[in-house]
Amino acid sequence: MAAKVGKLVWTGRVLSLLASALFIMSAAMKLLAPKEIEKGMGPLQLPTSLILPLGILELACVAIYLFPPTAILGAILLTGYMGGAILAHLRVGEPVYVQATLGVVVWLGIFLREERLRKLIPIRR
Repeated sequence: MAAKVGKLVWTGRVLSLLASALFIMSAAMKLLAPKEIEKGMGPLQLPTSLILPLGILELACVAIYLFPPTAILGAILLTGYMGGAILAHLRVGEPVYVQATLGVVVWLGIFLREERLRKLIPIRR
């Protein structure tokens, strides 16, 4: 039983780190290469003045998600962030598969690594 829980926790950690790496890369692009990001903001009809605040917000949410005592709050914040991204893409008729999948991976990662969530939301066979 303990070995099974250990595998679940490590799988959750890996999923959480993969999702976090994607968010960190996205935030870094916003902070370091705003000219490149401006091209992507045009089709979404979003002002380029949002690039820096979005990058800072994204990094803050990931930091909260990766810090174990606040990980669940971080998952909630990242879900809200991804909800905004989904809305922005849906508004202009673009697909949202990547954004929705990333949101699921965030929650799957936290669910597998947080025993509190597994107790709160038990999955039964």
